[in-house]
Amino acid sequence: MELVKLFSMQRELDSFIQNNREQQTEVFQEKGLALLIELAELANETRCFKFWSTKGPSDDAIILEEYVDSIHFLLSLGIEKDLHTLTNWPVGEIEGNLTQLFLKTTAAIHRFLDELTMESYKQVWIHYGAIANSLGFTNEDIIQAYIAKNEENYIRQKTGY
Repeated sequence: MELVKLFSMQRELDSFIQNNREQQTEVFQEKGLALLIELAELANETRCFKFWSTKGPSDDAIILEEYVDSIHFLLSLGIEKDLHTLTNWPVGEIEGNLTQLFLKTTAAIHRFLDELTMESYKQVWIHYGAIANSLGFTNEDIIQAYIAKNEENYIRQKTGY
């Protein structure tokens, strides 16, 4: 999947958010933590780790929205560290069930936040791709959900979210 349009949209949103802040600050670490939190929220909606519960996962639409929340922060982190030259979603195989994929993705995010290299950044994308595949999300699903959430984020910013 091509990422150029998503990086462009995210850059515009980030600029809008930063320009409407009273104080201009460096927020890379906050975005890194936000990515980890969004991944946890996604895991929570899938309920894949809740062995003690018989309740099923949330609706696919809710899970997809949580998924693209992560993509917003993943794109934003790449922009912050000038890694937005990544034009296509990297492809790779990550083995494991959904719980294992969440744990491996968490580790990949931590590696990226520690190393800040294109290779570690690509690995996070590959892990997110594995999660999308496991959840049955297509590239088109992700793009459309990202666009919808991007629009919602503008509205939230304009209304003092």
